[in-house]
Amino acid sequence: MILTVTLNPAVDKTYTTDSLILGQVNRIATAQNIAGGKGVNVAKILRQCEYPAMTCGLLGGYTGLFIEDYMKSIGADCRFTKVAGETRSNINVLAGDGYVTELLEPGPEVSDEELELFVKVYEEAIKECELVVLSGSVARGIRTDIYKRLIKIGNENKKICILDTSGEALRFGIESCPYMIKPNQKELEYLVGHKLTDIEDIADAARELCEEGIAKVVVSMGGKGLLSVSKEGVLWAKAPSVKALNTVGCGDSVVASYAMSILEGEDDFSSLKRAAATAASSAATFQSGEIALGLSKELLAKVQIEKKD
Repeated sequence: MILTVTLNPAVDKTYTTDSLILGQVNRIATAQNIAGGKGVNVAKILRQCEYPAMTCGLLGGYTGLFIEDYMKSIGADCRFTKVAGETRSNINVLAGDGYVTELLEPGPEVSDEELELFVKVYEEAIKECELVVLSGSVARGIRTDIYKRLIKIGNENKKICILDTSGEALRFGIESCPYMIKPNQKELEYLVGHKLTDIEDIADAARELCEEGIAKVVVSMGGKGLLSVSKEGVLWAKAPSVKALNTVGCGDSVVASYAMSILEGEDDFSSLKRAAATAASSAATFQSGEIALGLSKELLAKVQIEKKD
């Protein structure tokens, strides 16, 4: 069982239009409401791949019920904690000219009491799982060191922890030494405090984090591919180009892929190759938190892996 944690889930309202023009009326061609949030997306992909997934986090209001009902419908074991505020909605506008615009609501204010109720649920849920994925932003009212606390609980229970967040939540979270983190280039730059100009710079920055006790650092670099850094070395993967329909959730597909690879005991080479193919197939789908399984298998044979010094 894999447990996913989402502290600020959302209903993703995905719109398509020919183009988005600021300051003018924009006609929407299609609209779709999708259960989202990074940890929710990871659980959705796990269920697509027929992996048992348990998901917990904070939900409130009608949008919260929408997310929970959907997750139950796909067979996820839901252990959400209810909050008084309304779970946020995010707007993703996919324009025909190739631009993707995201409008992200801040989410509800979470009280100390609500957070402690969640932590109790988390402490019980983690006992039933082998691996924990902690993903996404932190709702208002929650201290930015929350992931540090949750990873510490995971480590005390001898669980594998994967962290995928940003900013101060990431900076504090790595203090508890999760097994793996998945920053993008900007998030890695935030951690090390300076600009990273090329793959060699990115690899060096990731090595620094490995030396501090993180077993695996996987850096997503958009069209430049994925970089995996561990004590085994540095690997760079680039999947064949695909027609991208929606890049929202591609990072979540990388995390889901690695969670499965870790539990299956795959080596760094196989894990990275699988993750690159999964991310590319995710970009080729309209819905966030979904992969094209057939395309993923097709791309797997075409992913190029290069060992870096």
